[in-house]
Amino acid sequence: MTTPRLAWVGFYAEGLHTLEHLLCEGAPIRDVLTLRPDAAAARTGGGDYAAVCRRFGISLHEVASLNDPAALTLLERIAADVVFVIGWPQRIGSAAVRIPRLGMIGAHASLLPRNRGSAPINWALIRGEQETGSSLFWFDEHAECGDLIEQMRIPITPYDTCATLYARVAEANREMLGRLLPRLLAGERPGQAMPADGSTLPRRRPADGAVDWAQSPQAVYDFVRAQTRPFPGAYSWMDGTRWKLWQMALPRDFGDPPLPGTVLGPVVSPIEDACGQLVACADGAVVVLEVEDDRGQVLRGRALSEQAWTGRRWQQA
Repeated sequence: MTTPRLAWVGFYAEGLHTLEHLLCEGAPIRDVLTLRPDAAAARTGGGDYAAVCRRFGISLHEVASLNDPAALTLLERIAADVVFVIGWPQRIGSAAVRIPRLGMIGAHASLLPRNRGSAPINWALIRGEQETGSSLFWFDEHAECGDLIEQMRIPITPYDTCATLYARVAEANREMLGRLLPRLLAGERPGQAMPADGSTLPRRRPADGAVDWAQSPQAVYDFVRAQTRPFPGAYSWMDGTRWKLWQMALPRDFGDPPLPGTVLGPVVSPIEDACGQLVACADGAVVVLEVEDDRGQVLRGRALSEQAWTGRRWQQA
């Protein structure tokens, strides 16, 4: 049996890491398509596909869009049996989808059919969701999500940002594609029908990043961590100056001011050194960032913030 000919389409860094992993495992990928520099200039989060292709001796092709006549001609010439589309920023037309003999395989950073559409990780954080995931699927003839191949669930912790979640999505994609590749090479085409229900997310633009300070602390915290680097960032204005807000810590609610020394609750942050415990003082509160007990046990960062100390009280003796 002839080994299927494979090609790769990608732009974002998470797709690049997955490609590199598969190539290290010996995947027979011979051609890679990525965005031309002029088409990539206005986008963030891109990866250096040229370096990986040089390392593995793979042909790299730069295109303005996968739907351009030149790109369609290129796909015809490559004549791949399967094309992986992982980390691609543009919508793909049906003409391109129909070219590979077995089809195109895509990955989407949600548990399809939930949260179809743009920026699923960012929206999941903004909406305060507790779980996301990644889904491998075949594109159908209309360039929509067709048969579902596999999904992996990813819990969202209070410490996550868009960057940490996309890194875990990339890990999930590597695992799923690692399991899928031997089946493709054996001539299988695994997949099952996608459920018909689900939701479609609207596109997000940099101008959508203005912070609404009238929301709850949790909502503001979620909004900021959903748009931190490598995305354009949330922003707000002070005295006529526009500031980007990259990271926040979240003190937990503590109601009426208690006795000084009372532990009000954990402070969580994507920045490890900002995690700790909020402790009441006479006229406010402080965040305790590092402690050590008589046995030499040191607690700092996430380990400190996860201590179930809320309501306990520090005392002089």
